[in-house]
Amino acid sequence: EPTIGANSDTQADDHFNTVLFTGNGGTKAVTGLGFQPDWFWGKSRTNPSGVYSHSVYDSSRGVTKRLLPDLTNAESTTSGITSFDADGFTLGSNAGNNNNNATYVNWCWKANGGTTVTNEDGTADSTVQANTDAGFSIIKWTGDGTTRTIGHGLTKTPELWISRRINTTDNWLTYFTVVDGTLDYMYLNLTNASSGSGITLPTSTVFTDGLSTGTSDDRICYAFHSVESYSKFGIYTGNGSATDGSFVYVGFRPAFVIIKKTSGTGSWNIIDLARG
Repeated sequence: EPTIGANSDTQADDHFNTVLFTGNGGTKAVTGLGFQPDWFWGKSRTNPSGVYSHSVYDSSRGVTKRLLPDLTNAESTTSGITSFDADGFTLGSNAGNNNNNATYVNWCWKANGGTTVTNEDGTADSTVQANTDAGFSIIKWTGDGTTRTIGHGLTKTPELWISRRINTTDNWLTYFTVVDGTLDYMYLNLTNASSGSGITLPTSTVFTDGLSTGTSDDRICYAFHSVESYSKFGIYTGNGSATDGSFVYVGFRPAFVIIKKTSGTGSWNIIDLARG
């Protein structure tokens, strides 16, 4: 039996959930998530004041600390997420997250309730909060201008991780091992095809900080590996058919799917069960 599933003590929506809501332009408590979120990824769906960027908050960096996954901006302090709550989160008046009469989608993951530990597995110490049951961890560390290994806190080798500097402008490095067994990368904020990283493959304890190693740069990373009946990272080949497209078997009904063309340029696509 899988550790997450119908016959288990923990269900998929104990670790990940999507919530939809309409903003009020002031203070708003959003409930019904089912757990306290540690990684919040939000996007406006319709907005009377124009288009706003994606936004990311996490409990390791703390509330009000925002990053924009579609841009290279450094971390900023906003009134977006003002608290991570037991069954959801509370929003402030930041228009990107809570504009009056705008509709929003929010994808939320559980890590370790905001409790972090120091990880000394790598050549650089890291600050980690991990949800080992769900194969997800949030990692922080500081660069020193050299290539070093970083402890990720998971019990298995990560298949995908998203990493960037937070105190300066930077692209969103997205590393993965699912194409051909080597370590490739793309950028979450760009449309480029995948490229070989040329750095060491990750292990069950560490990954290598290789492509962006500026001195004294604070870094954040979100790391994942597949968990049976809960999450799956992989690759498929498209067939170009609008009537009988490629079928991708993952072993469960997914609640969140993110797809990116690796063999050429193309946008990132996000589909979720809550929006349909």
